[in-house]
Amino acid sequence: MKEREENDSSMMFHPYNIIMTLVLIGMTMLFAATTLSYVYTRVQNGMPPIKVPVMFLVNTLILIASSFTMKRAQQYYQIDDTDGYKKALTTTLLLTFAFMLAQGIGWYTMVQDNIYTYSSNAAGYIYAISILHILHVALGVPFMIAFCYVAYKRMKEPVSVLVYFSDPLKALKLKLLTRYWHFLDILWVYLVLFFYINYFIK
Repeated sequence: MKEREENDSSMMFHPYNIIMTLVLIGMTMLFAATTLSYVYTRVQNGMPPIKVPVMFLVNTLILIASSFTMKRAQQYYQIDDTDGYKKALTTTLLLTFAFMLAQGIGWYTMVQDNIYTYSSNAAGYIYAISILHILHVALGVPFMIAFCYVAYKRMKEPVSVLVYFSDPLKALKLKLLTRYWHFLDILWVYLVLFFYINYFIK
């Protein structure tokens, strides 16, 4: 445990860590700008609010669950629990696909309610912001698949398992992926609350 803490300290200024920090800062600024633009456009044009579909709330629960299982995967990694680590990674990946499917259902529900991208500026913002978010989710999927693939391919015998769990770079990548997933979760909760609050502010 002490050795891993020392590895974490030595990896603090690793380029991957710095890149992830810059990515999260950039994403924060991007979504802050888009949501503030939405508020400004609503106020300037007197746009009526649009209620986001209930499926967006379901998506929130799915994403929170995937964030939890991703955290569990990191915890299993730290205690060298091979089976738990594999299951947590796989569950996270499946929940991510479920989130993306449910998001598509949410957009379909909006279309069924005759809410299109061109219906109003408000509708256009909701589509644009939610699509922007799911694109960031999709960007993380290949990394998740790669982790699952390597875990199932290499973690078959004691020696390969020992090498896998003792790799500080692997631990750093898993930590950064977990951080990215938590950020996407918090971001989505913020967006859903933002749109619901805007709906009740006439």
